[in-house]
Amino acid sequence: MASFPPRVNEKEIVRSRTIGELLAPAAPFDKKCGRENWTVAFAPDGSYFAWSQGRRTVKLVPWSQCLQNFLLHGTKNVTNSSSLRLPRQNSDGGQKNKPREHIIDCGDIVWSLAFGSSVPEKQSRCVNIEWHRFRFGQDQLLLATGLNNGRIKIWDVYTGKLLLNLVDHTEVVRDLTFAPDGSLILVSASRDKTLRVWDLKDDGNMMKVLRGHQNWVYSCAFSPDSSMLCSVGASKAFAVIKV
Repeated sequence: MASFPPRVNEKEIVRSRTIGELLAPAAPFDKKCGRENWTVAFAPDGSYFAWSQGRRTVKLVPWSQCLQNFLLHGTKNVTNSSSLRLPRQNSDGGQKNKPREHIIDCGDIVWSLAFGSSVPEKQSRCVNIEWHRFRFGQDQLLLATGLNNGRIKIWDVYTGKLLLNLVDHTEVVRDLTFAPDGSLILVSASRDKTLRVWDLKDDGNMMKVLRGHQNWVYSCAFSPDSSMLCSVGASKAFAVIKV
């Protein structure tokens, strides 16, 4: 029987409560959303929350506004309420000093999400983010989406615009992780049995292909200092790689 370590207070776990609920809309006729929600992610600085709405779409929500609405309205599904909908970015970039909600059509089923920032994670938790569009690679906040067709699409979080389309994987991209040091190095794990290392500051150039796994690669993660990469795959495979 499983048990919690001594430092974990089980009574505190029992008292945890739901503060809000986000629901994907019912599947429309174009079938862009409305099935299982497979992945979610927070931006390193806590500014945005991303979640796949099933199939092709990802919703980017300014987290502080979303949390405020939860506290005001309880567990009501505020993001689907027309009267409480968060503002979206205008095509002309109007009101660009405020965070905006975006709905992104990724073009295929979304399996994985990861935020990346050129501000190291240890700093991003304590700096004030100024809401405006950045030049790519300078104080940039990005969202990477791993797709069913093996592609990885990189999006500008502040505008919702597509920046890069990485196409070397041949199977589903199961997981994505950014180096936490702000280098914008992205690692992808795929059913094609490989991990691939991408440099987004160099136009998404693929730096390495890691082929140690004999079966599907399910997940990957960087160490806090970005020097080591861990991955797990089918058949109980586990690998640790010095980057």
